[in-house]
Amino acid sequence: MAKIEKILFTYEEISERIKELGKKISEDYQGKTPILACILKGAVYFAVDLTRSLSIPFILDFISILSYGPSKETFGIVRITKDLDTNIYNKDVIIVEDIVDTGLSLAYLLKVLKAREPSSLKVCTFLDCPGRRIIDVPIDYKGFEIPNYYVVGYGLDYNEDYRNLMYIGVLEK
Repeated sequence: MAKIEKILFTYEEISERIKELGKKISEDYQGKTPILACILKGAVYFAVDLTRSLSIPFILDFISILSYGPSKETFGIVRITKDLDTNIYNKDVIIVEDIVDTGLSLAYLLKVLKAREPSSLKVCTFLDCPGRRIIDVPIDYKGFEIPNYYVVGYGLDYNEDYRNLMYIGVLEK
């Protein structure tokens, strides 16, 4: 198993940032009940903590997509393997993502969900890695911007390992 080279964000830093995001989303959606569309599996840890910091009602739903490619790369070939259970027509939807890197998977998901005609569709990502971006995608809320590192922990994995780490670590090359 590869080793963690360094810790990028501690659990305390993560917790504080998620509280700030929850407060901002609660202010922006005051009087509304947004659907939080959590992308499995990586965003689960983030979504759970984010919902705990919201002061508004919400609906939590899950969607799973599969990107094809070697374990550390994606080629933008994506398909939905588990769809939302909630009808999002005329509803406010926030996609909850673990990391936006190339933007290919998110661009696909935005296209699919926009076709279902939600009243609004926004993106909340835990991590943003603009150095790997291939397609420009809108990000409305983000936890942290990171350099072009392969990171693990707090839901992000490498071959299903490291998801349970309470921090974000950089994987040794």
